[in-house]
Amino acid sequence: MATFRKRSGSWQALVKKKGFGQIARTFDTKAAAEAWAKITESEMVRGIFVSKKEAEITTLSEALDRYEREVSSSKKGHRREKTRISLWKNHPLAKRVLASIRGNDMATYRDDRLKAGYSANTVRLELAIISHLFEIARKEWGMEGLTNPVKAIRMPSPPAGRDRRLGPEELEKLLECLSEEMGQLVRFALETAMRRGEIWGMTWEMVDLKKRTVTLPETKNGQKRIVPLSSVAVTILKERLNTQRIDGKVWDIGLDAISQDFSRACRMAGISGLHFHDLRHEATSRLFEKGFDTMEVSTITGHKTLQMLKRYTHLRAEDLAERMK
Repeated sequence: MATFRKRSGSWQALVKKKGFGQIARTFDTKAAAEAWAKITESEMVRGIFVSKKEAEITTLSEALDRYEREVSSSKKGHRREKTRISLWKNHPLAKRVLASIRGNDMATYRDDRLKAGYSANTVRLELAIISHLFEIARKEWGMEGLTNPVKAIRMPSPPAGRDRRLGPEELEKLLECLSEEMGQLVRFALETAMRRGEIWGMTWEMVDLKKRTVTLPETKNGQKRIVPLSSVAVTILKERLNTQRIDGKVWDIGLDAISQDFSRACRMAGISGLHFHDLRHEATSRLFEKGFDTMEVSTITGHKTLQMLKRYTHLRAEDLAERMK
């Protein structure tokens, strides 16, 4: 049987039942306290009651600290995610307990960020942290009764995939403005469809010139990938053999310097709207144009879904028209 006590203008409901201990909650009115007690007792009788005590005393800020310590710290993208966590900890919602956060709170956050000019993808990533935090809290932190508020809202639509293709004349101009090593690296990217970080992180231990492969032990999606090498890619690597480093790295250039040098060369060559990552789009499209099927291309590029592969593939209509003759 529930009992009710008036305390400092509020009403406290206490429900005590064998096997569940004593559960208490405070409400503004006695009616609200009685309604909660009735539902709680009913759930206990039916054996479906799940305590929300932890979720009702843990603030979002406290949960974010634990999430960063136990979950985010082991992710490959921890540095970038740490920035998003800091953003959330400075938001007014961080002072609220987890059980009080609802879908409308997330919807308001989404709309405010979009109105402030942040991209849909940025907002999606920010909301994804909260969604994952709530799922971890439900499954691993003893907060089974918690509801994930992000699942109750519409996520911002992802941006359309870039469709920038690199023209033959643009490539010639670009190579004229690049150093010898950067020229090799750009041509290697076009032959392999590898990501910037994957190319930069290559060591000679990963390279097998006889089998014409590069083995990437851990890629962006956390899995190993073996990239086949074209004759052009093999020639480029053979050229690099004369510049072997003590640490076994294939390339001398730094990770950030790759993007910086590429952007600088584009400006010198008068090329606009081209990013280094567009070379992966270009290379993927070229693989299809060479006649490789979807499974073969996904094996080379490492794309896990057809949807992602489509976002990285932009076939020229005029080239398709030539094949239709």
